[in-house]
Amino acid sequence: MTGPVAHIVDDDEAIRDALSWLFESRGVSAAAWPGAEAFLADYREDMEGCLVLDIRMPGMSGPELFDALTARHLTLPVIFLTGHGDVPMAVAAIKKGAYDFIEKPFNDNDLVNRVIEALAIDASRRKLQASRASLSSRLETLTPREREVMQLILAGKLNKQVADELDIAMRTVEVHRARVFEKMGVRSAVELAGQLGGAQG
Repeated sequence: MTGPVAHIVDDDEAIRDALSWLFESRGVSAAAWPGAEAFLADYREDMEGCLVLDIRMPGMSGPELFDALTARHLTLPVIFLTGHGDVPMAVAAIKKGAYDFIEKPFNDNDLVNRVIEALAIDASRRKLQASRASLSSRLETLTPREREVMQLILAGKLNKQVADELDIAMRTVEVHRARVFEKMGVRSAVELAGQLGGAQG
């Protein structure tokens, strides 16, 4: 299954079926696992979506799975499903980076809304990562001299000032400047600064 998916991990088959039906009734693709070990065996870093994770399960618990996935650089937002007595455990998981927890019995719409928010966060994070990777590959195409010219342009220097500072002809600066803009896919120094600043945010 590709694309964003609500990955449900719960040892209760009735809950897995109910959640799968609930999510898909709101247009959210769902996949389910009967336990933490099963999900861990199938987990890949390129999985998209979010993880809906029961706290208490036989064998490996939800927080133990979360810790194991965090060690593998988990990027999926995690929503814990908790019984009332498990709230302190869920709060501790949020301090470690989990997205949210929802107490059972939960309101169906509230849960789906949180899942949809988590899916949007995951998609936004992936888009930013792709943008950074693309920016990084474009920066690698610049020659050392083009990088020097780019840094001075970003510092707000005019072509003549760049030429003086690098001790090269102004025509040479214009050529380097044009090549930097072409390679970086921008039309102006302002656009270049925005692109580099946005990818670092």
